[in-house]
Amino acid sequence: MHKVVQAKLGEYRPVYLYDANDVDCKRGDCVILEVDRGSEYATVISVKTFDCKKGDSVKGKIVRHATTGDKKQIENNRMKAKDALNTGVRKITERHLLMKIVKVEYTFDNSKIIFFFAADGRVDFRALVKELAGIFRVRIELKQIGVRDKAKITGGYGVCGRELCCHSYMNMFHPLSVKMAKRQGLPLNPSRISGLCGRIKCCMAYEFDVYRRYSRSLPSIGDSITISEGQGRVVDINILKRRVSVDLGEGRIVKATIDEK
Repeated sequence: MHKVVQAKLGEYRPVYLYDANDVDCKRGDCVILEVDRGSEYATVISVKTFDCKKGDSVKGKIVRHATTGDKKQIENNRMKAKDALNTGVRKITERHLLMKIVKVEYTFDNSKIIFFFAADGRVDFRALVKELAGIFRVRIELKQIGVRDKAKITGGYGVCGRELCCHSYMNMFHPLSVKMAKRQGLPLNPSRISGLCGRIKCCMAYEFDVYRRYSRSLPSIGDSITISEGQGRVVDINILKRRVSVDLGEGRIVKATIDEK
């Protein structure tokens, strides 16, 4: 078994496993990788190395820590990416393509330029790729991304006042559903439970398992239950405090605590 670490490839690409290759790494280190088609740079995500299990896909190996010269090259690539973005936007406008470039990234060895774009549907960009390849004289990759990936790349701040979770620390997206918000007693108002991407907030998944476990032994809203004050209908539930509001009739609402079974 090889020792591997998790590292984020480039600036906007996914997290993969890489062979540590006896290079002592720690979280946050900028490293140079050897991959299939050349060299890349990445940021180490995992705090410690771990054994690669059977079935894990290792994308390459770490060659060394990034030197001062490497970091200057990375910064230079960022500057060139801005010019490439402007060129890409101009060519898309000229061709009247229904797509929007979100970000552009050069690979570390300048062998490829990746254009990340958003579009509502499929776009035939074959002619665009040929034209861009003729301009920059390198391989061109146009990668379509979804609204959640767009938010992860561009960043921003949520209604909580914090930087978007997907942009700041999340390595991958959680499966989400309206059921999560409903189980946590949140209002099913799209403007309240949706993030900047327009989809359900990623934070809906954080406490879902806790709410699901705590609510198993609690009645549901509308259930008829008997408490010490009498029999009534459940009109509200506080899952974490295990308290229910019971309508006993004639406008009389009593709060009661449900003992955990």
